[in-house]
Amino acid sequence: MEKREYNWLDRVDSPRDLKRLSLDELRLYCDELRHYIIEQCAVNPGHLASSLGAVELAAAIHYVFDTPDDRLVWDVGHQAYAHKIITGRREAFRTNRKLGGISGFPRIAESPYDAFGGGHSSVSISAAFGMAKAAELRGEKRQVIAVIGDGAMTGGLAFEGMNNAGASRKTNMLVVLNDNNMAIDQATGALKSYLLHISTSKRYNAFKNRLWRWFAHVPPLLTLCRRAGNAVKHGLLQKSNLFESFNFRYFGPVDGHDVRALVTVLRALKEIDGPKLLHVMTVKGKGYSPAEHNQCEWHAPGRFNPETGERIASADGRDRYQDVFGQTLVDLARLDRRVVGITPAMPSGCSMNLLLRAMPGWDARLFLFASCVRWATSPHPRHVIFCWEPSCAWTLRRWSIPPSFHLDMSFISQANPRWALPFTICCAIMGMRRC
Repeated sequence: MEKREYNWLDRVDSPRDLKRLSLDELRLYCDELRHYIIEQCAVNPGHLASSLGAVELAAAIHYVFDTPDDRLVWDVGHQAYAHKIITGRREAFRTNRKLGGISGFPRIAESPYDAFGGGHSSVSISAAFGMAKAAELRGEKRQVIAVIGDGAMTGGLAFEGMNNAGASRKTNMLVVLNDNNMAIDQATGALKSYLLHISTSKRYNAFKNRLWRWFAHVPPLLTLCRRAGNAVKHGLLQKSNLFESFNFRYFGPVDGHDVRALVTVLRALKEIDGPKLLHVMTVKGKGYSPAEHNQCEWHAPGRFNPETGERIASADGRDRYQDVFGQTLVDLARLDRRVVGITPAMPSGCSMNLLLRAMPGWDARLFLFASCVRWATSPHPRHVIFCWEPSCAWTLRRWSIPPSFHLDMSFISQANPRWALPFTICCAIMGMRRC
Protein backbone atom coordinates (compact mmCIF):
# COMPACT_ATOMS: atom_id res chain seq x y z
CA MET A 1 0.00 0.00 0.00
CA GLU A 2 1.80 3.07 -1.28
CA LYS A 3 2.09 6.29 0.68
CA ARG A 4 -0.24 8.86 -0.75
CA GLU A 5 -1.13 12.48 -0.65
CA TYR A 6 -4.48 13.07 0.98
CA ASN A 7 -6.81 15.34 -0.96
CA TRP A 8 -9.80 15.14 1.36
CA LEU A 9 -8.51 13.89 4.71
CA ASP A 10 -6.44 17.01 5.41
CA ARG A 11 -9.46 19.25 4.83
CA VAL A 12 -11.43 17.83 7.75
CA ASP A 13 -10.51 18.82 11.30
CA SER A 14 -14.01 18.65 12.75
CA PRO A 15 -17.52 17.38 11.93
CA ARG A 16 -18.31 20.93 10.78
CA ASP A 17 -15.69 20.54 8.03
CA LEU A 18 -17.10 17.12 7.18
CA LYS A 19 -20.58 18.57 6.57
CA ARG A 20 -19.18 20.83 3.84
CA LEU A 21 -18.43 17.82 1.65
CA SER A 22 -20.88 16.53 -0.93
CA LEU A 23 -21.95 12.90 -0.65
CA ASP A 24 -19.57 11.94 -3.46
CA GLU A 25 -16.74 13.76 -1.69
CA LEU A 26 -17.72 12.08 1.58
CA ARG A 27 -17.21 8.67 -0.05
CA LEU A 28 -13.73 9.73 -1.22
CA TYR A 29 -12.98 11.05 2.26
CA CYS A 30 -13.89 7.65 3.76
CA ASP A 31 -11.49 5.92 1.39
CA GLU A 32 -8.64 8.18 2.51
CA LEU A 33 -9.62 7.87 6.18
CA ARG A 34 -9.45 4.08 5.95
CA HIS A 35 -6.05 4.28 4.22
CA TYR A 36 -4.75 6.60 6.97
CA ILE A 37 -5.85 4.20 9.74
CA ILE A 38 -4.03 1.33 8.01
CA GLU A 39 -0.93 3.48 7.45
CA GLN A 40 -0.74 4.55 11.09
CA CYS A 41 -1.58 1.19 12.67
CA ALA A 42 1.15 -0.44 10.59
CA VAL A 43 3.83 1.46 12.53
CA ASN A 44 1.95 2.17 15.76
CA PRO A 45 -0.04 -0.96 16.68
CA GLY A 46 -3.67 -0.75 17.70
CA HIS A 47 -7.12 -2.22 17.10
CA LEU A 48 -7.19 -2.28 13.33
CA ALA A 49 -9.95 -4.51 11.90
CA SER A 50 -12.81 -3.23 14.06
CA SER A 51 -12.16 0.40 13.20
CA LEU A 52 -11.78 -0.36 9.48
CA GLY A 53 -15.29 -1.76 9.56
CA ALA A 54 -16.77 1.37 11.13
CA VAL A 55 -15.31 4.09 8.86
CA GLU A 56 -18.46 4.89 6.83
CA LEU A 57 -20.62 4.57 9.92
CA ALA A 58 -18.57 7.10 11.88
CA ALA A 59 -18.49 9.51 8.93
CA ALA A 60 -22.24 9.25 8.29
CA ILE A 61 -23.15 9.84 11.94
CA HIS A 62 -21.00 12.95 12.22
CA TYR A 63 -22.28 14.12 8.82
CA VAL A 64 -25.94 13.90 9.87
CA PHE A 65 -25.94 14.70 13.58
CA ASP A 66 -24.70 17.81 15.36
CA THR A 67 -21.97 16.41 17.58
CA PRO A 68 -20.88 17.18 20.24
CA ASP A 69 -24.25 18.79 21.12
CA ASP A 70 -25.80 15.52 19.99
CA ARG A 71 -24.26 12.78 22.11
CA LEU A 72 -22.44 9.83 20.55
CA VAL A 73 -21.43 6.74 22.57
CA TRP A 74 -19.15 4.02 21.13
CA ASP A 75 -19.25 0.42 22.34
CA VAL A 76 -16.89 -1.49 22.04
CA GLY A 77 -14.62 1.53 22.28
CA HIS A 78 -11.94 0.14 19.99
CA GLN A 79 -14.21 0.72 16.96
CA ALA A 80 -13.78 4.48 17.31
CA TYR A 81 -10.55 5.32 15.47
CA ALA A 82 -12.41 6.97 12.57
CA HIS A 83 -14.49 8.91 15.07
CA LYS A 84 -11.34 10.22 16.76
CA ILE A 85 -9.75 11.30 13.49
CA ILE A 86 -12.92 13.08 12.31
CA THR A 87 -13.20 14.96 15.59
CA GLY A 88 -9.93 16.90 15.45
CA ARG A 89 -7.42 14.22 16.41
CA ARG A 90 -5.98 13.36 13.02
CA GLU A 91 -2.41 14.33 13.91
CA ALA A 92 -2.78 13.15 17.51
CA PHE A 93 -3.73 9.72 16.18
CA ARG A 94 -0.03 9.19 15.48
CA THR A 95 0.38 9.02 19.29
CA ASN A 96 -2.48 6.54 19.77
CA ARG A 97 -1.90 4.32 22.84
CA LYS A 98 1.53 5.84 23.44
CA LEU A 99 2.71 7.37 26.70
CA GLY A 100 1.45 10.95 26.71
CA GLY A 101 -0.64 10.31 23.58
CA ILE A 102 -4.34 9.81 23.02
CA SER A 103 -6.22 6.82 24.39
CA GLY A 104 -7.13 3.85 22.20
CA PHE A 105 -10.69 4.19 23.50
CA PRO A 106 -13.12 7.10 23.82
CA ARG A 107 -12.17 9.18 26.84
CA ILE A 108 -14.32 11.97 28.23
CA ALA A 109 -11.34 14.03 29.40
CA GLU A 110 -9.74 13.85 25.95
CA SER A 111 -12.45 15.43 23.81
CA PRO A 112 -15.98 16.87 24.10
CA TYR A 113 -16.87 14.51 21.25
CA ASP A 114 -16.21 11.50 23.51
CA ALA A 115 -19.52 11.52 25.36
CA PHE A 116 -18.73 8.38 27.34
CA GLY A 117 -15.60 6.38 28.12
CA GLY A 118 -16.70 2.97 26.86
CA GLY A 119 -14.20 0.13 26.70
CA HIS A 120 -15.21 -3.58 26.93
CA SER A 121 -18.28 -3.60 26.68
CA SER A 122 -22.09 -3.42 26.41
CA VAL A 123 -22.37 -0.11 28.28
CA SER A 124 -23.57 2.15 25.46
CA ILE A 125 -27.35 1.66 25.55
CA SER A 126 -27.55 2.27 29.28
CA ALA A 127 -25.27 5.30 29.04
CA ALA A 128 -27.16 6.74 26.07
CA PHE A 129 -30.50 6.19 27.78
CA GLY A 130 -29.29 8.18 30.79
CA MET A 131 -28.18 11.03 28.54
CA ALA A 132 -31.42 10.96 26.55
CA LYS A 133 -33.55 10.88 29.69
CA ALA A 134 -31.64 13.82 31.17
CA ALA A 135 -32.21 15.81 27.96
CA GLU A 136 -35.92 14.96 28.10
CA LEU A 137 -36.24 16.09 31.72
CA ARG A 138 -34.45 19.36 30.94
CA GLY A 139 -36.56 20.02 27.87
CA GLU A 140 -33.53 19.91 25.58
CA LYS A 141 -33.88 18.92 21.93
CA ARG A 142 -30.90 16.64 21.63
CA GLN A 143 -30.18 13.47 19.70
CA VAL A 144 -28.38 10.64 21.51
CA ILE A 145 -26.78 7.84 19.51
CA ALA A 146 -25.29 4.61 20.84
CA VAL A 147 -23.14 2.57 18.44
CA ILE A 148 -22.91 -0.98 19.74
CA GLY A 149 -21.07 -3.78 17.95
CA ASP A 150 -18.05 -6.05 17.66
CA GLY A 151 -19.72 -8.45 20.08
CA ALA A 152 -20.93 -5.87 22.61
CA MET A 153 -24.62 -6.57 21.95
CA THR A 154 -24.24 -9.97 23.63
CA GLY A 155 -23.54 -8.49 27.06
CA GLY A 156 -26.31 -8.49 29.66
CA LEU A 157 -25.91 -4.78 30.37
CA ALA A 158 -27.02 -4.05 26.79
CA PHE A 159 -30.33 -5.77 27.43
CA GLU A 160 -30.74 -4.08 30.80
CA GLY A 161 -30.36 -0.80 28.92
CA MET A 162 -32.94 -1.81 26.31
CA ASN A 163 -35.31 -3.02 29.03
CA ASN A 164 -35.31 0.39 30.69
CA ALA A 165 -35.15 2.53 27.55
CA GLY A 166 -37.99 0.62 25.92
CA ALA A 167 -40.24 1.39 28.88
CA SER A 168 -39.70 5.12 28.28
CA ARG A 169 -41.30 5.51 24.86
CA LYS A 170 -40.99 9.30 24.72
CA THR A 171 -37.26 9.26 25.35
CA ASN A 172 -35.51 10.02 22.07
CA MET A 173 -32.49 7.80 21.38
CA LEU A 174 -31.03 5.80 18.51
CA VAL A 175 -29.14 2.54 18.90
CA VAL A 176 -26.98 1.63 15.90
CA LEU A 177 -26.20 -2.08 15.93
CA ASN A 178 -22.92 -2.47 14.04
CA ASP A 179 -23.31 -6.13 13.10
CA ASN A 180 -20.11 -7.66 11.71
CA ASN A 181 -20.87 -11.20 12.96
CA MET A 182 -17.72 -10.99 15.08
CA ALA A 183 -16.43 -10.15 18.51
CA ILE A 184 -12.66 -10.26 18.98
CA ASP A 185 -13.09 -13.78 17.62
CA GLN A 186 -16.09 -15.35 15.90
CA ALA A 187 -19.42 -14.40 17.46
CA THR A 188 -21.07 -17.13 19.53
CA GLY A 189 -24.47 -17.94 20.95
CA ALA A 190 -28.10 -17.74 19.87
CA LEU A 191 -28.08 -13.98 19.22
CA LYS A 192 -25.58 -14.52 16.41
CA SER A 193 -28.02 -16.90 14.69
CA TYR A 194 -30.94 -14.54 15.25
CA LEU A 195 -29.16 -11.55 13.71
CA LEU A 196 -28.05 -13.70 10.79
CA HIS A 197 -31.68 -14.74 10.23
CA ILE A 198 -32.82 -11.11 10.14
CA SER A 199 -30.03 -9.99 7.82
CA THR A 200 -30.52 -12.83 5.32
CA SER A 201 -34.33 -12.97 5.15
CA LYS A 202 -34.72 -12.40 1.40
CA ARG A 203 -38.49 -11.92 1.49
CA TYR A 204 -38.40 -9.26 4.20
CA ASN A 205 -35.44 -7.36 2.74
CA ALA A 206 -36.86 -7.39 -0.79
CA PHE A 207 -40.19 -6.06 0.46
CA LYS A 208 -38.58 -3.37 2.63
CA ASN A 209 -36.17 -2.16 -0.08
CA ARG A 210 -38.96 -1.94 -2.65
CA LEU A 211 -41.12 0.19 -0.36
CA TRP A 212 -38.29 2.56 0.58
CA ARG A 213 -37.25 2.97 -3.06
CA TRP A 214 -40.80 3.80 -4.18
CA PHE A 215 -41.79 6.16 -1.39
CA ALA A 216 -38.56 7.68 -0.02
CA HIS A 217 -39.10 11.09 -1.69
CA VAL A 218 -42.74 11.53 -0.58
CA PRO A 219 -42.87 12.16 3.21
CA PRO A 220 -46.52 11.07 3.79
CA LEU A 221 -45.94 7.87 1.86
CA LEU A 222 -42.64 7.33 3.65
CA THR A 223 -44.56 7.33 6.95
CA LEU A 224 -46.95 4.77 5.48
CA CYS A 225 -43.93 2.77 4.29
CA ARG A 226 -42.52 2.61 7.83
CA ARG A 227 -45.84 1.45 9.24
CA ALA A 228 -46.23 -1.16 6.54
CA GLY A 229 -42.70 -2.37 7.13
CA ASN A 230 -43.41 -2.84 10.84
CA ALA A 231 -46.63 -4.70 10.07
CA VAL A 232 -45.01 -7.33 7.84
CA LYS A 233 -41.87 -8.00 9.92
CA HIS A 234 -43.59 -10.51 12.15
CA GLY A 235 -44.93 -12.54 9.23
CA LEU A 236 -41.95 -12.42 6.90
CA LEU A 237 -39.40 -13.10 9.62
CA GLN A 238 -41.64 -15.91 10.93
CA LYS A 239 -41.11 -14.81 14.53
CA SER A 240 -41.44 -11.68 16.62
CA ASN A 241 -38.70 -9.09 16.30
CA LEU A 242 -36.52 -9.21 19.39
CA PHE A 243 -35.83 -5.49 19.44
CA GLU A 244 -39.42 -4.46 18.91
CA SER A 245 -40.33 -6.71 21.85
CA PHE A 246 -38.33 -4.21 23.90
CA ASN A 247 -40.41 -1.36 22.37
CA PHE A 248 -37.59 -0.27 20.06
CA ARG A 249 -38.63 0.52 16.51
CA TYR A 250 -36.43 -1.63 14.31
CA PHE A 251 -34.99 -0.44 10.98
CA GLY A 252 -32.67 -2.32 8.69
CA PRO A 253 -30.57 -4.13 7.89
CA VAL A 254 -28.59 -1.48 5.97
CA ASP A 255 -25.24 -1.78 4.18
CA GLY A 256 -22.81 -0.16 6.59
CA HIS A 257 -20.29 0.58 3.84
CA ASP A 258 -22.68 2.53 1.60
CA VAL A 259 -22.17 5.98 3.07
CA ARG A 260 -24.84 7.56 0.87
CA ALA A 261 -27.46 5.04 2.04
CA LEU A 262 -26.38 5.51 5.65
CA VAL A 263 -26.78 9.28 5.43
CA THR A 264 -30.24 8.89 3.88
CA VAL A 265 -31.46 6.50 6.57
CA LEU A 266 -29.94 8.45 9.47
CA ARG A 267 -31.57 11.66 8.25
CA ALA A 268 -34.93 9.90 8.18
CA LEU A 269 -34.45 8.40 11.65
CA LYS A 270 -33.49 11.81 13.01
CA GLU A 271 -37.12 12.84 12.48
CA ILE A 272 -38.61 9.87 14.38
CA ASP A 273 -39.04 10.20 18.13
CA GLY A 274 -38.66 7.52 20.77
CA PRO A 275 -36.30 4.53 21.09
CA LYS A 276 -35.10 3.28 17.70
CA LEU A 277 -32.61 0.65 16.54
CA LEU A 278 -30.84 0.71 13.18
CA HIS A 279 -29.32 -2.62 12.17
CA VAL A 280 -26.17 -2.00 10.10
CA MET A 281 -24.23 -4.79 8.39
CA THR A 282 -20.46 -4.26 8.16
CA VAL A 283 -17.32 -6.26 7.41
CA LYS A 284 -14.63 -6.34 10.06
CA GLY A 285 -11.36 -5.31 8.39
CA LYS A 286 -13.19 -3.70 5.45
CA GLY A 287 -10.93 -2.30 2.72
CA TYR A 288 -7.76 -4.18 3.68
CA SER A 289 -7.66 -7.65 2.19
CA PRO A 290 -5.51 -9.40 4.84
CA ALA A 291 -7.80 -8.10 7.60
CA GLU A 292 -10.98 -9.09 5.75
CA HIS A 293 -9.72 -12.65 5.21
CA ASN A 294 -8.37 -13.21 8.74
CA GLN A 295 -10.44 -10.99 10.98
CA CYS A 296 -9.33 -12.60 14.26
CA GLU A 297 -5.60 -12.14 13.69
CA TRP A 298 -6.08 -8.62 12.38
CA HIS A 299 -8.19 -7.48 15.30
CA ALA A 300 -4.97 -6.14 16.82
CA PRO A 301 -2.14 -7.39 14.60
CA GLY A 302 0.83 -5.49 15.96
CA ARG A 303 3.23 -3.92 13.46
CA PHE A 304 2.92 -5.01 9.86
CA ASN A 305 3.97 -4.21 6.30
CA PRO A 306 0.91 -2.46 4.80
CA GLU A 307 1.99 -3.36 1.27
CA THR A 308 2.31 -7.12 1.75
CA GLY A 309 0.27 -7.74 4.90
CA GLU A 310 3.30 -9.40 6.51
CA ARG A 311 3.17 -9.06 10.28
CA ILE A 312 6.42 -7.94 11.88
CA ALA A 313 7.55 -10.04 14.83
CA SER A 314 9.08 -8.52 17.93
CA ALA A 315 12.81 -7.97 17.55
CA ASP A 316 13.74 -9.73 20.80
CA GLY A 317 12.10 -13.01 19.70
CA ARG A 318 10.71 -13.78 23.16
CA ASP A 319 7.46 -15.70 23.54
CA ARG A 320 4.42 -13.65 24.43
CA TYR A 321 3.06 -14.08 27.94
CA GLN A 322 -0.34 -15.11 26.59
CA ASP A 323 1.21 -17.89 24.48
CA VAL A 324 3.12 -19.28 27.48
CA PHE A 325 -0.15 -19.24 29.41
CA GLY A 326 -2.07 -20.94 26.60
CA GLN A 327 0.42 -23.79 26.28
CA THR A 328 0.55 -24.19 30.07
CA LEU A 329 -3.23 -24.51 30.12
CA VAL A 330 -3.04 -27.28 27.49
CA ASP A 331 -0.46 -29.13 29.61
CA LEU A 332 -2.61 -28.83 32.74
CA ALA A 333 -5.72 -30.04 30.92
CA ARG A 334 -3.87 -33.11 29.67
CA LEU A 335 -2.80 -33.94 33.22
CA ASP A 336 -6.24 -33.40 34.80
CA ARG A 337 -9.52 -33.94 32.94
CA ARG A 338 -11.32 -31.69 35.42
CA VAL A 339 -9.46 -28.61 34.15
CA VAL A 340 -11.38 -26.47 31.68
CA GLY A 341 -11.00 -22.92 30.39
CA ILE A 342 -13.60 -20.19 30.01
CA THR A 343 -13.15 -17.00 28.00
CA PRO A 344 -15.64 -14.30 27.01
CA ALA A 345 -15.38 -13.66 23.27
CA MET A 346 -11.60 -13.71 22.89
CA PRO A 347 -9.85 -17.14 22.74
CA SER A 348 -7.19 -15.91 20.31
CA GLY A 349 -6.69 -12.71 22.31
CA CYS A 350 -5.53 -14.69 25.34
CA SER A 351 -4.18 -17.79 23.49
CA MET A 352 -6.88 -20.07 24.89
CA ASN A 353 -7.38 -21.07 21.26
CA LEU A 354 -4.43 -23.41 21.83
CA LEU A 355 -6.64 -25.44 24.17
CA LEU A 356 -9.45 -25.45 21.63
CA ARG A 357 -7.04 -26.68 18.96
CA ALA A 358 -5.55 -29.37 21.19
CA MET A 359 -8.90 -30.69 22.45
CA PRO A 360 -11.65 -30.11 19.88
CA GLY A 361 -14.92 -31.89 19.25
CA TRP A 362 -16.45 -34.06 21.96
CA ASP A 363 -13.43 -33.63 24.20
CA ALA A 364 -13.56 -29.84 24.03
CA ARG A 365 -12.29 -28.29 27.25
CA LEU A 366 -12.65 -24.63 26.32
CA PHE A 367 -15.98 -22.89 26.72
CA LEU A 368 -16.47 -19.82 24.55
CA PHE A 369 -18.99 -17.31 25.82
CA ALA A 370 -20.08 -14.03 24.33
CA SER A 371 -18.87 -10.67 25.58
CA CYS A 372 -20.52 -10.95 28.99
CA VAL A 373 -17.87 -11.52 31.64
CA ARG A 374 -20.08 -11.82 34.71
CA TRP A 375 -22.18 -14.52 33.06
CA ALA A 376 -19.06 -16.41 32.03
CA THR A 377 -18.15 -16.93 35.70
CA SER A 378 -21.45 -18.59 36.62
CA PRO A 379 -21.97 -21.94 34.79
CA HIS A 380 -18.70 -23.70 35.44
CA PRO A 381 -17.15 -26.77 37.11
CA ARG A 382 -14.93 -26.48 40.14
CA HIS A 383 -11.55 -26.57 38.40
CA VAL A 384 -11.56 -23.72 35.95
CA ILE A 385 -9.18 -21.13 34.55
CA PHE A 386 -10.62 -17.83 33.36
CA CYS A 387 -9.44 -15.22 30.94
CA TRP A 388 -10.68 -12.44 33.14
CA GLU A 389 -11.95 -8.94 33.61
CA PRO A 390 -12.32 -7.72 37.21
CA SER A 391 -16.12 -7.53 37.28
CA CYS A 392 -16.54 -11.31 37.45
CA ALA A 393 -14.71 -11.63 40.76
CA TRP A 394 -17.60 -10.48 42.95
CA THR A 395 -19.76 -13.50 42.13
CA LEU A 396 -17.02 -16.00 42.90
CA ARG A 397 -16.20 -14.31 46.20
CA ARG A 398 -19.76 -14.89 47.38
CA TRP A 399 -19.47 -18.60 46.51
CA SER A 400 -16.08 -19.02 48.23
CA ILE A 401 -14.81 -20.70 45.06
CA PRO A 402 -11.06 -20.43 44.36
CA PRO A 403 -10.70 -20.19 40.57
CA SER A 404 -7.53 -19.36 38.68
CA PHE A 405 -7.59 -16.09 36.75
CA HIS A 406 -5.43 -15.27 33.76
CA LEU A 407 -5.01 -11.51 33.34
CA ASP A 408 -4.28 -11.13 29.67
CA MET A 409 -3.10 -7.53 29.56
CA SER A 410 -1.64 -4.84 31.75
CA PHE A 411 -4.47 -3.64 33.93
CA ILE A 412 -2.54 -0.57 34.99
CA SER A 413 -1.37 0.54 31.56
CA GLN A 414 -2.35 3.87 30.05
CA ALA A 415 -4.33 1.99 27.39
CA ASN A 416 -6.53 0.34 30.02
CA PRO A 417 -6.96 2.75 32.95
CA ARG A 418 -10.62 1.77 33.32
CA TRP A 419 -9.56 -1.65 34.71
CA ALA A 420 -6.78 -0.68 37.09
CA LEU A 421 -8.87 0.22 40.14
CA PRO A 422 -11.37 -2.69 39.86
CA PHE A 423 -8.42 -5.08 39.54
CA THR A 424 -6.82 -3.79 42.74
CA ILE A 425 -10.10 -3.78 44.68
CA CYS A 426 -11.05 -7.29 43.58
CA CYS A 427 -7.64 -8.68 44.49
CA ALA A 428 -7.97 -7.21 47.96
CA ILE A 429 -11.53 -8.43 48.56
CA MET A 430 -10.96 -11.95 47.25
CA GLY A 431 -7.60 -12.41 48.91
CA MET A 432 -6.13 -13.17 45.50
CA ARG A 433 -2.42 -13.63 45.07
CA ARG A 434 -0.76 -11.95 42.12
CA CYS A 435 1.92 -14.03 40.42
